[in-house]
Amino acid sequence: MDKLYGYVGKIARINLTDSTVSIIPTSNYVPKYIGGRSVCHKIFWDEVGPEVKAFDPENKLIFMTGPTTATGIPTGGRTVFTGISPNSYPEQYSWSGIGGWFGAELKFAGYDGFILEGKAPEPTYILIEDSEIKFLSAKNLWGKLVHDTQHKLEELHGKKVKSIVIGPAGENLIRNASITTSNDNVAAKSGFGAVFGSKNLKAIAVRGTGVVIPADIQKVMELRMKMGYPYMRPNPVVKENTIGMMGNEIPVEGGWLRGQVACSHGCNQHCNTMMIGMKSAFKDEKVNHVEKCVSIFAFGFKEDCPWTPVEVFGTEKNHSLACKMFSKEPLPPDPSDPYFEELYNTQKGDIVNFWKPDFDKGSIINDLCNEYGIDKWDVIVWLLPWLSMGKKEGVFDDIDFGMEIDVESEEFIRYLFDIIVYRKTYYGNLLAEGMARAIRALGKEKFGDTIYKGRYSQKIPGLRLDIPISLEAAWGHSVHWQGRGFEATINKPGWVCHNLLQMLSTRDAMTAAHHHDTYENYLKMKDDPCHSPLTVQGVIFDENRSELKDSVTTCEWQSPNVFWTEMEAQLFEAATGIEMTEEELDKVAVRSRLLFRAILIRNYGRDRDLEVNAIFPIMTYPDPNNETVSWEEWNDLTDMYYEARGWDKETGWPTRETYEKYDLKEVADELESLGKLPPSKK
Repeated sequence: MDKLYGYVGKIARINLTDSTVSIIPTSNYVPKYIGGRSVCHKIFWDEVGPEVKAFDPENKLIFMTGPTTATGIPTGGRTVFTGISPNSYPEQYSWSGIGGWFGAELKFAGYDGFILEGKAPEPTYILIEDSEIKFLSAKNLWGKLVHDTQHKLEELHGKKVKSIVIGPAGENLIRNASITTSNDNVAAKSGFGAVFGSKNLKAIAVRGTGVVIPADIQKVMELRMKMGYPYMRPNPVVKENTIGMMGNEIPVEGGWLRGQVACSHGCNQHCNTMMIGMKSAFKDEKVNHVEKCVSIFAFGFKEDCPWTPVEVFGTEKNHSLACKMFSKEPLPPDPSDPYFEELYNTQKGDIVNFWKPDFDKGSIINDLCNEYGIDKWDVIVWLLPWLSMGKKEGVFDDIDFGMEIDVESEEFIRYLFDIIVYRKTYYGNLLAEGMARAIRALGKEKFGDTIYKGRYSQKIPGLRLDIPISLEAAWGHSVHWQGRGFEATINKPGWVCHNLLQMLSTRDAMTAAHHHDTYENYLKMKDDPCHSPLTVQGVIFDENRSELKDSVTTCEWQSPNVFWTEMEAQLFEAATGIEMTEEELDKVAVRSRLLFRAILIRNYGRDRDLEVNAIFPIMTYPDPNNETVSWEEWNDLTDMYYEARGWDKETGWPTRETYEKYDLKEVADELESLGKLPPSKK
């Protein structure tokens, strides 16, 4: 690559064991693998074998930006980590996205990414200042909360430094510990904060003085005015008198102050909510914190999320972007659309009665997660509902938890976090291993499969919907947009797609692959989604665009856009100057997905039986419309998916022909030598 646009040309290999750094040319991987998650897959495939565990020094935590990062292209500030996840069950290769300004600053310092390997002999943090990378003692940082660590790094290295840090949860190897950067952006779902802790790594701070040049500045400016349909208007701090979604709205005495802020460098939206003057879990004075998505349910969880079809299925006249909704400026509906009433028919979520509204307690829960560095998702929509349901069903009657289980008590919430984060008591240490492992250690039949009898549909008023208290979907993650548990209100065609997406992943796939489709397709598939080619077509589109959004990079809440499907290709060309059609870029996405699949097959024995049996059980429980899928239906859909992907239907393994079609002959050769390639059909 003679002239670099978008990329800066270097990947740093950082060995914590011997405090050495070497440089790998980015051109070893791009443009074949584009950037981001796709490059991470290639590095992991080449360097990490099946014998490595999440907390082994040999586990390599790989961080990559994309060619759009630091160019000013909206959403390009999104970046990605990959490695072996301690939070998946069982441990598997996974990924986690993160926003903020760290990725852009890393590129200003001259690096497209880095590979963390080994283990430091003592608590350490890394300082990157342009071409100089230093290993510094973190003894005075170890034990500090997340925000205190960030402030200390700014005190030591200047206000312009950007950092990623862990809190006490990561230090103590809590399996769902997060990595945090500015504006409380986190990489959380895969538990990579615990991998930092296992490597004695507290933080990485970076300061760069370089520039990143996009190939087409005029195109970048055009994209800034088009992507996400930005409203050019003031964004003031406003006073709110209530908080919560439909069914969970609560009045707030005296009100609260809300500001909307961007999640990452270059973004033209402000989808994150800054909550100003909130009760702190650690200080006497009020604090500010940035919240998004699931945080709102900390304040009250009587009902599940409502669902409006336009959130997932759209028309040219009416389609939704999550970033607009969370920015408090949704796209205005067009009532001239013949499907208008159907698209905007909001459906109430299930009555679940997990806990009553409490504004201050909700603030405490969010602050504890932020400061300890622990996955908010696992706490708010899994751990606490499990405790709530289990107590109501008498599951914990014979357990001495050290304190009465009461998810509506602030005192209990503080106690719960303390015993988990610092691994105190038998049960604290058990829950520190994550929900999936804790439930199995206690006894899955009682502590996971016990039926909660307090869930009631509001789509069919009065209908009780039994659900296991575990709320587990697959791979050690809870249900999400899957017709049960959290965000369950979506109709069957949507949740069938989401369950298939999770079956094929190693974690909750919906944070980077929410299903998006046209309403026209929805109407064609809704009566029998398990036998519709449109279901498979939609899931493959979701998966491919998920790979692209974490490789180009862009954001889950702005892409994909089913009515502007060439968007990612336009972003890539504006950043790099490399012309790729939408079809050519999709080929890169399929290659990336195949490499991910190959890693799962080689390192973890992934096959059809394993993944079908992992996901199917949760779908035997009814959705809010009292619908399920049968074993035969699910296997028919799996057949259709494998066939469309060019995979063997019996094993779920891609064929040699498929690997070679996407320039992965060497991958096919290695898998064949291991006996993990289906027979050729030639």
